[in-house]
Amino acid sequence: MTDKYILKKTKQVFDGHIFKVFVDMVEMPSGRVVEREILSHPGAVGIVPITFDGDILLVEQYRHAAGERILEIPAGKLDNDEDPFNCAIRELKEETGATVSQMEKLSEFLNAPGYSNEKFYLYLAHIDSIGEPEPDGDEEEDMQVIRLSLEDALNLVKTGRIRDAKTIIGLLLTKLEIG
Repeated sequence: MTDKYILKKTKQVFDGHIFKVFVDMVEMPSGRVVEREILSHPGAVGIVPITFDGDILLVEQYRHAAGERILEIPAGKLDNDEDPFNCAIRELKEETGATVSQMEKLSEFLNAPGYSNEKFYLYLAHIDSIGEPEPDGDEEEDMQVIRLSLEDALNLVKTGRIRDAKTIIGLLLTKLEIG
């Protein structure tokens, strides 16, 4: 038995604004050919913005797929071959109006590797200043910036008010990073 997985055939079945969907025929190490549905995504970033006094900036917005308003870290999709660091700076400014004095990568992870190739880049941003958000699109139209202590945000995770995975990961990694 070989350790090779061989793509035998791929067919694009959907081409949307945010992602594409492919149906792939893959030869398994056993020689058996199986069908896999793949959601192809350009990748995304999330930012945990922390102020000089230790507060976290979150955004609350309606997410249609969830059917409710969600409290989450600022985040956004990479445009074309955009550098994740630059995307994080852009998204933070668009969604919160904040600029950074320092930003460090916390993590890089796969959101759902069973069916998607989306890579997610997570940053911790030390805020230099907070201005007015600069929305760029429909999603930011109804967005509200919420300022909380890290402990209060983590308590919202415990109570279920914050249920968004990238936000939970970001808050927990920030707690590990800054204590």
